[in-house]
Amino acid sequence: QVHVVESGGGLVQAGGSLRLSCAASGRTSESYAMGWFRQAPGKEREFVAAISWSGAITYYADSVKGRFTISTDNARNTAYLQMNSLKPEDTAVYYCAAARTVRPETIWISRNEYDYWGQGTWVTVSS
Repeated sequence: QVHVVESGGGLVQAGGSLRLSCAASGRTSESYAMGWFRQAPGKEREFVAAISWSGAITYYADSVKGRFTISTDNARNTAYLQMNSLKPEDTAVYYCAAARTVRPETIWISRNEYDYWGQGTWVTVSS
């Protein structure tokens, strides 16, 4: 079992930045690809960004491309989401997820591929 905890959310003005962290604990001897998703009020959970276990492969939703950066520190079992140039439409609960993998260069976009999820952290962007 792997326990995933997000942190770093908060209230920020439009144009500002936040960095979310995702700490994984438990069976971290296995390899995991990581992903970030978000869910705005009244909407479905949507994909934001993903990174392979090796860290070499990343993929972003079009809505955040060029503004958000996903990264990992496998030595610390932590993933990050640097969010710049935030917009009011980025307001949502942000979830981190981990997917077991034996392939270091694979990423997943579908939330159904992820095995472990955090409880989420709120990000509110004011206009």
